[in-house]
Parts: sequence; structure tokens; C-alpha cells
Amino acid sequence: MASRLWRFLTTDILELWSGEAVSSTAEAAGAVFELAAVLETDGPKVAQLAPLVGQLDTLLDALNSPLAEIVEKSVPFLPIATGLLKFYLEQSQRPLTLANCVALVSQAAYLESCQRFLQDEALLARIGQVPADDAIRLKAKQLGNLEITDDEARRTVTNFPESQLALRFREVLEGRLVQAGLAAEAALRFAERVAWNTPRYMNEAWAASADAVKHLGQPTFADWRQEQAKYQSIADYLEKEITPGPREAVFNEAALTFGDIYVPLEAQLLNQKGEPIEEKPPQDLETWVTQHLLTPSDVPQILFIQGEAGRGKSVFCRMFADWVRRELYPAYVPILIRLRSLTVLENSLTDTLGNALETLDFVRSDPGWLTDNHTRFLFLLDGFDELLLEGRESGGLKEFLPQVVQFQKSSHHRFLITGRPLSLQGIERVIAQARDVQRAELQPMGDALRDRWYRQWAAKFGEAETEALQRFLAVCPEDIQNGLAREPLLLYLLGRMHREQRLWAAMFEGTEGTEAKVVIYDEAVRWVIEEQRQDENVRQVGLEPEDLRRALTEAAVCVMQSGNEVAKVTFLEARLQQDSNNPVCELLQMARQEVSVADDKLLNNLLTSFYIKPASGDREGSVEFAHKSFGEFLFAERLKDALEDWSRKGERRRGKYLVPPEVMHWEVYDLLGYGGLTREVVDYLRVLLTHHSDFDPVVLFERLHDFYRRWWNGEFMDSAPDNLPQKKMLALRERMPDRETHLGLRQVDVVTGLNVMILLLELHRYGQQRDDLKAALTFHPCGDPDQDDFDQVRLYRIMGYGECLEVNGFVRVVGANLSRAYLSRAYLRSADLSRAYLRSADLSSADLSSADLSRADLSRADLRSAYLFSAYIFSANLSSANLRSADLSRADISRADLRRANRSSA
Repeated sequence: MASRLWRFLTTDILELWSGEAVSSTAEAAGAVFELAAVLETDGPKVAQLAPLVGQLDTLLDALNSPLAEIVEKSVPFLPIATGLLKFYLEQSQRPLTLANCVALVSQAAYLESCQRFLQDEALLARIGQVPADDAIRLKAKQLGNLEITDDEARRTVTNFPESQLALRFREVLEGRLVQAGLAAEAALRFAERVAWNTPRYMNEAWAASADAVKHLGQPTFADWRQEQAKYQSIADYLEKEITPGPREAVFNEAALTFGDIYVPLEAQLLNQKGEPIEEKPPQDLETWVTQHLLTPSDVPQILFIQGEAGRGKSVFCRMFADWVRRELYPAYVPILIRLRSLTVLENSLTDTLGNALETLDFVRSDPGWLTDNHTRFLFLLDGFDELLLEGRESGGLKEFLPQVVQFQKSSHHRFLITGRPLSLQGIERVIAQARDVQRAELQPMGDALRDRWYRQWAAKFGEAETEALQRFLAVCPEDIQNGLAREPLLLYLLGRMHREQRLWAAMFEGTEGTEAKVVIYDEAVRWVIEEQRQDENVRQVGLEPEDLRRALTEAAVCVMQSGNEVAKVTFLEARLQQDSNNPVCELLQMARQEVSVADDKLLNNLLTSFYIKPASGDREGSVEFAHKSFGEFLFAERLKDALEDWSRKGERRRGKYLVPPEVMHWEVYDLLGYGGLTREVVDYLRVLLTHHSDFDPVVLFERLHDFYRRWWNGEFMDSAPDNLPQKKMLALRERMPDRETHLGLRQVDVVTGLNVMILLLELHRYGQQRDDLKAALTFHPCGDPDQDDFDQVRLYRIMGYGECLEVNGFVRVVGANLSRAYLSRAYLRSADLSRAYLRSADLSSADLSSADLSRADLSRADLRSAYLFSAYIFSANLSSANLRSADLSRADISRADLRRANRSSA
């Protein structure tokens, strides 16, 4: 049975009215306020109520008054609905239909919700005194004739924000706000918040009208109390976890918070293949995300935001989550999850999220927390690269993303995922097939944004200091001015260290790119060590700078090998105990004793400094780098120290080398048997070795090549009864007992060998740039084609061995390091080298038939006489490649870049 939103009430009440006239207000909005006053003072008496009810079109006539009056009068709107429901039932002696009840309760609850958000003084100061114009009054009047069926009433009760009633109410409210002077986008946000907050008041009205609606099966008072507990739990989460984000100190600088210097980011929109959409210039990231959140969609888009280290992904998530809390809640409830905290990937996203948030009351107490139509979450999933690094058998991001996509298809919640683009290697097809994913890539700070950052810096540290910083950056190398100084993390680092007089322009003479980063990070470490040595406990133990630096590099090893940016202090202790002469181990043991009695001051003094801190929530103690760039740099420094030692000759009595072969072999497994070396670590290592080291490249190459030869021959794996891969595997399991999936014997062995390959390829590239080293530092993964040890299928077998890690494991680990590689005559038939970086590689006469070279960088590669029959070379970069006499029959070269390629006789 249908019911008109307000006319059913006026018709029936007027029939019951005795006909005695009472004075009526001249203004419909005032009639709403007077109606509330009558119900409060006189109760539901027909003589007083009838003329007021008859004068109204709907309760939303209250919006015709200046909006400030709604707040100033503090009218409780819910009692209007509950009072009229009770009165109607008593006078008519007819049971109320669901449509009747929803018609009254929804209006009162909507106004109650609206009043809640109008209490913003700044908002009312701008729009509060403007009365409604005739157009808005007409819209409100027309609501009175809106017909609502019982079916629509049921939909309104179960999903008010998406109901037709909510849509019509929102049209009136949005129009009223815009007419009063609010911007359209702000009016939309306001109306969304009102709509999503309305169900709370509707349930309160049902509970208060239990007798009148008990025949309709609406929520009871007990249900309402349970719901209030859920809302309070959500509010507690937001206050504890989301609100403090912008107020958190930047590193250890207590006087400076992220909110003080945060500036909005810009992002370039990408297509499904990860390519820039050229017709769309970079957009303000917050605006782009907000538009998606507020745009109705049958299947809401998953926002996938990628960006290099230091671009501000994690800070954006923190700041935007708080903005959503302040400007959109409860239309959206922001839930911020660091993906590295997902210890288990279940069979469904519902179970995965439930495990990740199991400590929250609103999750633990309500199995249907994700199916409640009146609660909508925005999940900000930060760090998809950290999920991938966990090394789970369940597939990491490759399995997790389809879970999200599948869940989103039948869910009203929204997802925003961030991470570094390098970790997308191997799953691009998964993303491209996910039509519900919208991609964007963070851009370096433009001039306008950086100027805004400077203004905020000046507000904290003064104009003089800011101008000095700008002058300093103006004379720095180009890579700093328009590279590092346009990344939020490094711009802060530059500003802080310049303010502390730790950086000056002369330090960067002759540097560029990664070299400049190394200068900055190296000076930062020195500075940290000086600060740590001011601590009385550190002085008492007698720690020297080199002791502290070694502790930091070992901490980086622990964090990198833990795979998720956090490592237990016990792991660090175990590594330091391998070096019995380092007194840091003693200090850490003292620190753990302090932690056990709930006083972690000593641990904080040692590990909490400019960029390293104990991880929260772990009484045993964990260390965590504030940004993985610092950990990667220090890990590279630890590798550099080891490589130097391996390249040193020994004294006559101690053997040929300073580090004997059996010791070196264990150290290789110990440092490299955990996962693939990232491109960032390799870049730092290259700079550290070539600019900040005195190593013997020839000796190092010979020793690493000897290890490589032994490795591919299976010597280390086949040793019995114990072997080095087993020793490393057991050490990792002992030091990380809580890890979900441990590396097995084969995984440790294969990744160690692949990492050694990366080091040999780096030495090979280094040697090819120097005439005096070119002959000595030539690395042939398959052996020299002109020598007896050549085996054309060796690399092919190694690639197959890489499948022990994951599908296409070789390319994931080594693929970015194959530039200038010597692969002449190699057998690579049907090999998967998609997206491999093979720039200037020698692939002459190689058998690449049916190989997948899609999106690979083969620019300047030597492919003379290469066999590329049926190869898949889609979108590959073959610019300036030498394809003379290559067999490209049946090869798919669609969208490949062949500019300046030599195709003669191909």
C-alpha cells in the first residue's frame, strides 16, 4: 500500500480534528519549530497539532528558515516523529503501515542528522543567515506529495543512503546549501554525510516508538544499544588511529608534524596498461580521489596509486584518512591498513580483512560488519610492494588484488591501494584485466607545490632560514634541484640537514642522481651517530662511531631479510653476536632487560633517532626504518663492506685471501639468501663501491664467479649431511619464528645464486666502461662462447630453477639488471623475459623463438642473427637495436618501437 510522504498524516488528522480553530504561524519553517514545542509542552493534543500539521508540506520545511536558526533553536526533531506516531495510533485506532512510519521517521531523522553537521560555526558564519528562495521552497513543498510504497519503505529502512527517499531529500538539501552560498562540491559532501548519518537517528526513533511499531518488526531498544556500541567503537578507532596521523612528529623532530609541512600531491592518470593518459594532465590527487568517492557508480572503482620511494604515498594515506574523518565521515569510515601487517591471506577478502582488524570491537563483535548497508568503509591499503615482499606461497599482490576486485563487485565499500611500481612486475596483466581499477602515478612536486611547501617551512622556521635553503638548493646539482628536492621526503631531509648545517653545496660537486642521494644519506648517518653518542648510556658502554654504524647496517640487514620493513631486536642481537667484538650487542641486551620492566628508554636512545625507531606494539622490541630508502642505503653499505673484505688479499701465513673461501661462501648465503636485491639497493651499492671504496674489482669478480660456477653446478645444495643453504634456512626460521611462510632450502639457494648473478652483471658493466678492466671483468652467464666451458642452455636451466621462487621468478629478481649482458648464442626458447631490462645486451645468434619479450627494453641490443621465430615482442623497445639478419618470421612486433633499428636482411 502506498502512502504520501506527508498528506496521509494531514488528511487523517484533519478528519479527527474537532474543528476548533487555533492560531497558526505564517511561516512553514516556523511551524516545524512550533510543532516541536507543542509536543514537548502539551503532548500530542489534536487541537494544538492539527493546524500546524496542516500548514506543513513536510518537516523539511524547516530548511526554508535561515540555517543558523536550526542550530540556535536546538529543536529535537526526533520527538516530532515519535510523538506523531503515538498520537496517530491512539486517535485513529488503526495500525500504522511501514510506509506511514518511514515517511515520518525518515524526515525527522534527516533533520536531526542535518542539525548535527550544521553546528560548524565557520560554516554557519558563511551561509547561516540566508533564507530559502522561492525555488527551494517549491522543491520542499513538492516533497509532500512524494508517494512511498511499502517496498520502497523496506528499502529505505535497510539501505537509507541509497534509497529514492534519500535522493529526493538530498536534492532539496544540496539546492538549499548552494543557494545559501556553499560551493557545489562542499554541498555534495555535506549532503552525503547527512544521508549516511540519518539511519542512526531512524533506529533511535524506532526504539523510542517500540509500542507503535512493534507489529512491523523494527529494531528494539536492545538493538539500538548494540548499534550505538558499534558506532562508538568506530569513533574510538578513528580517534585513536586516524586522528593522530597528521600530528605525528616528522621523524624525531617533535616541534614539526606531518600536518605542518604536508602539501597536496599531483598524480598522472594511467590506463589499464600503466601508460600515461596523455590527454589528461597531472591532477590534484586529493581532488581526483574525492571525485571518485562522491561519484555514483554501479561498480565503484578501485584506486591504484603507484609512486617511487619518497614521493609521499604513506603520508598521503595518513593525511587523507584524517581528511575523510573530518569532511566525509560517516559517509565514509576511513580504515588505514599497512599491507605488511596482513600476516595471512585467506581465501576471501572478508576473512583477510577480518584477521587484519580482529582487535577492533566493531569487527570482532559483528560478523556482518562488511555487509551493513548503513556503514561504508574507505580502505586505504598502503604499501602493496610490502605485501609482495612477504614471499608468501599464497601469491602476495598477485592473489590479493583479484580478491579486492572480486569483493568490490558486490560491495558498497571503496578501496585505495598504494605502493612502488617496481613490485608490479609480473602482474601487469592481472591489473590490465581488472576493468574496475583506476590507476595513477604520483609526480614530483611542481614549482607551485614546492613554493607552498617553502611557505609552510617558513611558518615553522622563519623566512631567513627558508631563503637560505632556497639559495642552497639553487646552486646544487641539477639532480638535486629538480630531482631529490621535488620528493617530499628528501626535501624535508635536505631542509632539516641544511638547517642543522650538515649540508653545503660543495659536497655535491661532480655528483648526480643516486650519487647525490648517497652523499645525503651518508651524512645523515654520521649525524645520527653523533647524536647517539651524546647519550650517557652509550658513552658508558664505550661505543665508537664505527660500532654504532655497524649496528645500523646490521639492523638494515635484519629489516631487509624480514621482508616487511620490521625486524625483531632478537634478530639484530643474533647477527651482532656473530661479531663478538662489537659492544653494541651488550647494549642491546641491556636494552631488552629495560624493556622487560616496561622501561624502553635505553632501547629508544639507541635505535630511535633521525630515521630508525622501535616498532610499536611489541614488548620484545622491534626495529623499523621510518622509510625503506634509509634501510636500503644501509643494507647496501653492509654489502659494500662485505665485498671489500672478499676482495682483499690475505697475509702469507693466513692464506690467499683475507676471508677464506669457506667463510666467504657462508657470508654470501648469510647476506644474500633472503630475497632479490632491489634496484635501489644495487644502485646504492654501485655508487658506494665505485666512489666510496677501495676494493679490488678483479679479485672480487674472480671470487664471485667461482661461487657462481659452484652454485650452478649444485655444489652447495648437494653437500651432505649439512650445507650452507640449509644453515641459512634454519637461521631465518629461528630468527623469524612468527613468519607465515618461510623460505625453503631451494628458495634460499636459488635467490642467493641469482643475487650473485646481479653482482657479477654489475661488475661486468663497470668493467666494460674501463679499458684496463674490460677483459678481466667480462661475465658470460652461459660461459664464454669461445671457450670449452660454454653451455648454451645454462641460463635457461637457471631460469627454470628460478621457478622455485614463483612463476617467472628469474625475471622478477634479475630482469632489471640485464643491461649490457653477454648472452650471445644462448638458448632461451619460450623463455619469459617480459619487461626485462636488456638495453645494449648482446643477444647475437641467441635462440629466442617463441620467447615472451613483451614490453622488454631491448634498445641498442645486439640481435644480429638472433632466432626470433614466433617471439612475442609486443610493445617492446627495439629502438636503435641491431636486427641485421635476425629471423622475425611470425613474431608479434605490434606496437614495438623500431625507430633507428637496423633491420637489414632481417
